[in-house]
Amino acid sequence: MTTSLRPGHGPAPVDHRAAVAAETALFTAAVKGADVGTAVPSCPGWTLADLVRHAGSVQRWFSVLLHGRIQEPPRSRDVDLNLPSGEDGWADWLADSAAVAAEAFAATDPDAPMWAWGADQHARFWARRMLFETLVHRVDAELALGVRPEIDRALAVDGVDEFLVNLPFAGSFAPKVAELRGDGRTIRFRATDGDGDWLIRLRPDGFGLDPAPALSSDAADATDAADAADAQVRGTAADLLLLVYGRLALDAEAIQYEGDEDLLAHWFANSAF
Repeated sequence: MTTSLRPGHGPAPVDHRAAVAAETALFTAAVKGADVGTAVPSCPGWTLADLVRHAGSVQRWFSVLLHGRIQEPPRSRDVDLNLPSGEDGWADWLADSAAVAAEAFAATDPDAPMWAWGADQHARFWARRMLFETLVHRVDAELALGVRPEIDRALAVDGVDEFLVNLPFAGSFAPKVAELRGDGRTIRFRATDGDGDWLIRLRPDGFGLDPAPALSSDAADATDAADAADAQVRGTAADLLLLVYGRLALDAEAIQYEGDEDLLAHWFANSAF
């Protein structure tokens, strides 16, 4: 299990390895028997087969990295995917991908030092990243099939945190994040269904999360500190997760926002993951 790296009020501990298995089971159940040629609107140009192949390939690729305990960026992405021979095999192949991941988790100390592209240079980074690749694409599959997705609240809080913690390091595959600079202006993301509070600060040299405000003995002072942001976005933890991943729009009914709209437009134009 792991928690947020940043100081302040981070997410509750989540067993990322167990959650990968649970989310993959939901994903597999969603696509079992479905037409894998179905378009996935939240991933333009992809079908369900493309979506499953991507999610399972990520699990198998990250598993190779874990088994290798890599200490530097990998020079190759070659991995034996063992793809299914027919369209009716994708669901079982995805389930097998989770089994491959489970083997890698069992063989790897989550606290082992490893290279990672994000903030946490330990093996646990890859389990956490795999979880949210799986969860978000499970949601994509369900949306494509007309199923209303349900997201565990603890996972949603952890997912928003994981996204915001690692986004500053994502320039190699999300180059627009280099545009997320500013004069110290801030955006607060706040969950309306419990704990979950993140303050992003755009600085001249980049951006990142500020520590959560310290609790004050004066409740009014604490509220003022918490509310101090140039723009604020609110929604349930699950809706905030879908928002930061581009599965919900800022003007969706489930989202409330206020403050500097130009700042928010700048953020969402350049934070796509």
